[in-house]
Amino acid sequence: MRRITSLRTGLSALLLLGTWATASSLPASAADSPARSSSEAPASASLLTAMRHDLGLTDEQARARLAAEKTATAVERKAKRAAGTSYGGSWFEPATGRLTVAVTRGANTEAVRATGATVRIVEHSARRLDATKAHIDALSAPAGVGSWYVDPKANKVVVDVVAAHRGDNDVRAFLARARQAGPVAVEETAAAPRTFAAGTVGGDPYYTGNVRCSIGFSVYGGFITAGHCDQHTGAVYGWDRSYIGNFQGSSFPDNDYAWVNVGSGWWTVPVVLGWGTVSDQLVRGSAEAPVGASICRSGSTSHWHCGTVLAKNETVNYSQGAVHQMTKTSVCAEPGDSGGSFISGDQAQGVTSGGWGNCSSGGETWYQPVNEILNRYGLTLHTA
Repeated sequence: MRRITSLRTGLSALLLLGTWATASSLPASAADSPARSSSEAPASASLLTAMRHDLGLTDEQARARLAAEKTATAVERKAKRAAGTSYGGSWFEPATGRLTVAVTRGANTEAVRATGATVRIVEHSARRLDATKAHIDALSAPAGVGSWYVDPKANKVVVDVVAAHRGDNDVRAFLARARQAGPVAVEETAAAPRTFAAGTVGGDPYYTGNVRCSIGFSVYGGFITAGHCDQHTGAVYGWDRSYIGNFQGSSFPDNDYAWVNVGSGWWTVPVVLGWGTVSDQLVRGSAEAPVGASICRSGSTSHWHCGTVLAKNETVNYSQGAVHQMTKTSVCAEPGDSGGSFISGDQAQGVTSGGWGNCSSGGETWYQPVNEILNRYGLTLHTA
């Protein structure tokens, strides 16, 4: 065996979150990454480069945004408690660098403002909007309906319809039933969502059956990834076709998550591969980023790209069936990126599920939140 293959098997054939390394590029291990205080905003030179490229920010703007988003993540938890049953949702405002919290009339707005949030008065509570979405979830959606989600800014449930199918009779009938459930708004999307698995291509990250996907995040004993990647053949193989482990659990549709045990000389590290675009990123936790926050994705096909969180708790209507509780982003993705890691700063967010578009023309991508997967299978995230 060539020396570079031996090196990967011995030193770099370890579980790198989001992807596996290619034979021509050996990633740094966790020990090679510079230590960083948990209180610092993650602003390495390479991360700033990615944010300049994908978000159009200067270095100063990127540093300020990362720091503001970290504060907003902490404020969101406190503000939600302070708002109680009046809570109507929240989102990060990049222009102001602050979190906005929606509350219904009669709320203790001073208590919410005291957490550091901006307050907006709305008509419907998050509980009311969630109930509306749950009612729509129970409907059978036609192929012309792409997804639906609670939009706290609009204070409605937004239903995305594929533009070319807006006038279809089955779509119009679905929308009529959806509007009966509660406050609903209809928007158009360019294309129907699809999953991002791909057929086998030599030299790429992990394989199962005739499908290639990307690894999400290391957990103690294995890694998490997308459920639609499970071809029910059991065995999972790495970039070099050596045996890694087996799917221990998976769900798709309804959910889109799975986990694989790791053994046979493979082991796990708390790292997301930057693919040379950014330094490999250490994972320090899984605090959920708010709507509006910046977020980046690592995958085996299109590698590293960034964007923003657009919506949470969205139901995505794939051809295989609806998947619930997804988060939508403006990040692009392509076939083979499925299962790869979404990360905000140094906090794990979720595993890539699907979307529309590509990384040449742009598009949108959804991920299954990481904490839901950990809770479902009783797993512990491997953190630095």
